This record gives sequence, C-alpha cells and structure tokens, in this order.
Amino acid sequence: MGVTNWEIVIGLETHAQLNTASKIFSGAATAFGAAPNTQACAVDIALPGVLPVLNRGAVERAIRFGLAVGGKVAPRSVFARKNYFYPDLPKGYQISQYELPVVSGGGLNIRVSAGGTASEKYVRLTRAHLEEDAGKSLHEDFHGKSGIDLNRAGTPLLEIVSEPDMRSASEAVACAKTLHALVRWIDICDGNMQEGSFRCDANVSVRPKGADTLGTRREIKNLNSFRFLQQAIEYEARWQIETLEDGGRIVQATVLFDPATGQTRAMRSKEEAHDYRYFPDPDLLPLVISPVWIEEVKAAMPELPEEMKARFMRDFSLSVYDAAALTASRETAAYFEQAVATAGTSNAKACANWVMGELAARLNREEKDIADTPVTPQQLAGLVARIADNTISSKIAKEVFDALWTGEGQNADAVIAAKGLEQISDSGALEKLIEEVLAANPKSVEEYRAGKEKAFNALVGQAMKATRGKANPQQVNDLLRKKLSG
Repeated sequence: MGVTNWEIVIGLETHAQLNTASKIFSGAATAFGAAPNTQACAVDIALPGVLPVLNRGAVERAIRFGLAVGGKVAPRSVFARKNYFYPDLPKGYQISQYELPVVSGGGLNIRVSAGGTASEKYVRLTRAHLEEDAGKSLHEDFHGKSGIDLNRAGTPLLEIVSEPDMRSASEAVACAKTLHALVRWIDICDGNMQEGSFRCDANVSVRPKGADTLGTRREIKNLNSFRFLQQAIEYEARWQIETLEDGGRIVQATVLFDPATGQTRAMRSKEEAHDYRYFPDPDLLPLVISPVWIEEVKAAMPELPEEMKARFMRDFSLSVYDAAALTASRETAAYFEQAVATAGTSNAKACANWVMGELAARLNREEKDIADTPVTPQQLAGLVARIADNTISSKIAKEVFDALWTGEGQNADAVIAAKGLEQISDSGALEKLIEEVLAANPKSVEEYRAGKEKAFNALVGQAMKATRGKANPQQVNDLLRKKLSG
C-alpha cells in the first residue's frame, strides 16, 4: 500500500514534575542532585504505620493547570492505589488518581510548521491527574548489581493525557513543546527534561486512510527530549506500517526508544487498567476543591500565552507569526515588553525583529537562555531608537549590538560615540562623496545608463564602502539616482 495510504494516530501522556519544595505526601525535599537515599523519609520508603498527608501546593498547581487549558477542575476527586511490583516502588503500589481525576477536558492550541508554512490545530486533553513518582533503579558502578535510589519516590507529578488527535511526529512534538512552555509559563514545573522533570510517553498506532476504528497502539515510554520524541514516533510508525504490510499484526505493548540505534524495542506487553487493580486509597480522604479556592488561584494566575498573543497583535500590530514567536516563553515575552516600554509602541515591530532575529541567533549560537543575555531590554530599545532616528544604519546597528554583547559600552549612544559610528546624513557631504564615486567608476555608470540595474547596486556599494557603512543608505540611493539621471 505504501506509507501514504496509512494514517498515523498519536496521543501523548506527559509527566510534569510539580515544583513544590516538598513531596506530595511527605515533608521530604524534592531538590535534584542529592546523594542517593538522602531525601527519602519514613513515608517515602513505606515504613509500617506511616500515613500520607497531601501537599496543598501540589493541588494548587493542578488547579492552575486546569484553568490554563480551559479544563474542568473537579469539586471532588479521589486518590487510588495503582498496584504493581517493581523494586523502586517501596509500597508495592503507586498513589495516583483513576476514575475521578482533579482535571478533565480542556485542550491546547498548537502551531505546526511544515514545508515553509505554519498551521494551527487544537489538541484535546482527556484529563490531568495527581500522582507520586517512583524511585529510580541505578545500574552503573555497582559491580554487576543494581541499586535503588528512593530520593524521587513521592515526588509530585501531574500526568497530562491527550486525546489521540495528532497525525504526525511533527504535530506530537509541537504539542509537547506547547505543553512544556505552558507548564513553565504558569510556574508549576521547571521543565528540565535532562533531570526528568518533564517526560513524555507517546501512544502510536496506524490505520488505513479513511478508516474509522483505531489501530492497536504501542506506548513509547520516557522520552526526555523533543528530538527523541520525533525520532521514536517516526521509527515506530514506519515499523508498524511495514509489519502490517508484510502480513503481521501489532500486539499492544510498552516499548523503549534507543537513541543510539534510533529504534524502538518492546519492553513488556501493555497492561490494562484492570491489571493494576485500582481501588480508592483508604488512607486519603477525597480531595474537595471549593469554588472559592479555584477563584483564589485564578486571581493569582499570570496572563496566559494565547491572551498575550492576542494583545500583542492588537496593541502592537504584530503578525500572528511574530506574536506566537514572542510568546513562546514567558521570559521572551517579558523581555520584548520591557524593550517596547523603553523604545515606545511605534518601535514595537523593530523590537520584535531584533528579539526574534539578531538576539535569538546570538543566544542560540552561544547556547544561552534569554535570561542570561548580556544585552538588556533597555539597551536593545536604545539601539532600536538610534536606528529609527537615523543616527545609525541597520548594518552599523549590528556592530553596536556586538559591542553591547561583549560589554564594550553601557548603552548604544556610548558605543556610537566611542567608535565614531554616527550615520552621515549631511546632504552636502554625501553629494560630494557620490560625485567622487561616479568619477572613479565610469564603467558602472555607463552600464547603468545602458539599463543594467546591477551596476547601480555596485555604485551604492562603493559609496557605502567609502564611508565604512556610515552613510544613510536611503540618501545614498536617492542622490545616486538623481545624479545618474541628470
């Protein structure tokens, strides 16, 4: 049949570690990087007689997420025991939520780029529920044995489950990135994928195009980078299509992705809900969330990305693309707004271009976050203002930006003065210069008058070179054409 005759169906299950100082059912710390088993208290290691106590901060973060995605925050939800045996699960069960989660419904607007164009899509969310993390098995440096670190046991997680609405690896990555940006934006998770604070599982199945029923899914576990998520889904989809076209069948399973080989491999047959023997946890009362509590959390919420994007388009006349790029992270949006506050609304588009262009490129090249940029929003605003009032050209502005980046000046004005970069806009001086350029380049003059436009560009280049780029480009163009038509 070929790949084009199949449709890929993808749903995501994402574990966001909530950024509380203590664990979800105990007072033990959640800080990353502590020595093994130094942050595991009696509750975490399930000593006899201990009882869990719910962390209010974890609940508030779940409420914040529910409000951010337009979901329904349940007035009453229940914690359940998910029973299974694994060495890093001290109790023999995980406290989670099953039939009555804290958040249900809602969705995300994602932006997918393909073939040079971008489109928007709404991905529905099924639910988000609170649960505790398990410990971690360690297999290195144990002389052929495995060790268990229970520091992570009891760390609060919000598991976010999407509907199977995505139809490509690119859409799944866009959804994961949108979700990642959102949990950081509303400050419920630090999003550190290397430390395991944000992990994705991808449920992947394929079906013939036009079919209504879903195919058998396989779940790819614990993908901790967007690149691995893309590679894993693409490989898994190809493997499933080839298996079906060769007459085989797909067996529901949990699989792992090996970045070294770029392949997925089956880990175990996929469990169903009844395999876990869920039942309400008798040690925890139902979680009751009052309307007053929801309103308190709502009042403390920041402006959400979609709201800010709409405001940027309305107040600053930015395009959908620009507004989406600037609201991709809360830090970038804050930087842009501070720059505009200094430079003025009339320079908003220019500020946007610099934030998305030169600044973003430099940050990417030096592997820095915008929070670590040496060029402040106020310095960038000063640079934009000097371009707007024709003190410097856009080309010279890049030289000024480089100087600000390396700390050669306190602001754009200081750099311009110290380096003598002020644009030459004196008509008399420019006219004399252009006469000299025309006299020195008779061949280009002749070619231009013969209809070769490239010759004009060459003359502009000579004029700019003579002033080391400091001449006003528009004036140079206007004066050259005037002289050549005379």
